[in-house]
Amino acid sequence: MYIPPRPCPLMPMVALVVDDSMLMRYTVCRFLEQRGYIVESATNGVEALEQLAHMKPDLIVTDIQMPQMSGSELISEVKANPETAAVPIIIVASRSSGFYESEKRANFTIYKDIDIEDQLTKALASLAGKARRHSAGK
Repeated sequence: MYIPPRPCPLMPMVALVVDDSMLMRYTVCRFLEQRGYIVESATNGVEALEQLAHMKPDLIVTDIQMPQMSGSELISEVKANPETAAVPIIIVASRSSGFYESEKRANFTIYKDIDIEDQLTKALASLAGKARRHSAGK
């Protein structure tokens, strides 16, 4: 099992998982917790913004279709805020939703109807690789 490296071994990575589906939140939260993340969750974009006022996650995983504030609207708010603009974002979407990677501001899109854990593993590995290349370039 691949576990991405942490920027500082003494400080665990923090993730914010945003999804209106309790099952999806549980699945993604559990996956990230097993890989050493401290995980906070929200059921929609409005709740996520409230949490972001008090935390700066290392990763945001968000559904695209949610009540009150969509994932796309949440991404707009995250990217507009200088404190969170650089936080990597993974979108969780259903292929049947009509969403086909049209949201280019996210780092990855994974699909609910395909093996989520396998897709998350690949996304985290890629993000860890980008972080290593970025820190090596400094």
